[in-house]
Amino acid sequence: MTKMLAGKTALVTGSTSGIGLAMATVLAGAGANIIINGFGDAAAIETERAKLAALGVTAFYAPTDMTDGDAIAAMFADAATRFGGVDILVNNAGIQHVAPIDEFPVDKWNQIIALNMSAAFHAMRAVIPQMKARKWGRIISTASAHSKVASPFKSAYVTAKHGLVGLSKTAALEVATHGITVNCISPGYVWTPLVEKQIPDTMAARGLTREQVINDVLLEAQPTKAFVTSDQVAALALYLCSDAAAQITGANLSIDGGWTAA
Repeated sequence: MTKMLAGKTALVTGSTSGIGLAMATVLAGAGANIIINGFGDAAAIETERAKLAALGVTAFYAPTDMTDGDAIAAMFADAATRFGGVDILVNNAGIQHVAPIDEFPVDKWNQIIALNMSAAFHAMRAVIPQMKARKWGRIISTASAHSKVASPFKSAYVTAKHGLVGLSKTAALEVATHGITVNCISPGYVWTPLVEKQIPDTMAARGLTREQVINDVLLEAQPTKAFVTSDQVAALALYLCSDAAAQITGANLSIDGGWTAA
């Protein structure tokens, strides 16, 4: 049986772990060749790349710094040479820092804006011509419940995620007649390395214990009182790549246990 994405190529940024790796895995399982990206231990990344290749697709690792616009353009040029172009772009790379605005390090602000928002612009700018040439494309950006609501001490992250949604809506309108859809997925709290690493900062910023941060901060806003899973987010991304989702574009889809329902 032909797999849904056979013959397609997907590039997933920030995909060496967490949500991005889950997305890469489900797309590869549907038959797409995969370009993963991100930082981490070289041996661990090679292990994950090999697992993706074992699904019967070509899997390639691009160590591109997603804060470098020129490097991003070069990555897509290389993808065009290797695969003929990128059909599916998932903007997933991101970092977090927790601090009050008046104490927020300027270098952290700049880094978060560059990686969580500007990287998506550079990637879209590079990939849209490839998608137009093929008359088909899917652009999916991992936003956040923080693209819809704010939380204290996360000024850069909230700003970047709101901006990412605006960028995606604009792109969706621009490419609507080219067979390309552009959407955001906005998870609530997913248990990933990104979430785990911000717990100590939140403990310090709010004077709470680890358990209090998990139950009274992270899950306090989610009515289901359960973390979203990476696999659930990945399943939604796969659906957005299907023909059934061809008329879903410019959307910001929540998967947050009811957090933003109110």
